[in-house]
Amino acid sequence: MPGDPPVPITVWPVPAPHPGETISHPMGVRLVHNLTHTSDLILDLTVGPQLTRAVIASRRRRHPGPTDAAGWCPEPAALVVAVWPPPPAAGPPSEFFSRCRAHLRAGGCVAVLLPHGDPTQPVDVVIAAKEAGLSYLQHIVATHRAPVAGSRAELNIHTDVLILTRTRSGGDQNG
Repeated sequence: MPGDPPVPITVWPVPAPHPGETISHPMGVRLVHNLTHTSDLILDLTVGPQLTRAVIASRRRRHPGPTDAAGWCPEPAALVVAVWPPPPAAGPPSEFFSRCRAHLRAGGCVAVLLPHGDPTQPVDVVIAAKEAGLSYLQHIVATHRAPVAGSRAELNIHTDVLILTRTRSGGDQNG
């Protein structure tokens, strides 16, 4: 966004999710270990068991995603892992991110998983997140293999992960 500082872009060599799933187990492990601490609560809005396995193995706590507006966890989470686009029942994108923000503790993060390919999709996500009071913290590029130093080979990106955070600014009275 014009006037915003650039965010760091990190390359993670992790396998792509299997068909019908939204996250691979190695991606889940990296997100959990990099963005949470032992016993933190993680709100899981993904499809498939990979994030659940990563949460259990790392001794964190998990709350499954809501099936309706009343199903959101009452305790603030350290991390919300979500897919893009959100399901239609989640409402418009800015409303979805408002719910995510309301269920994050101060300093908590939302990790949004996007299939790589549409260059406008990350921009749409960041705009909707900012409208909801979240800040764009980091962009993770998931590739099938690690980049080779000095090589000009393409990275073969399969997933973009946008890390958003809840800050205390912007009139936040709760956190």
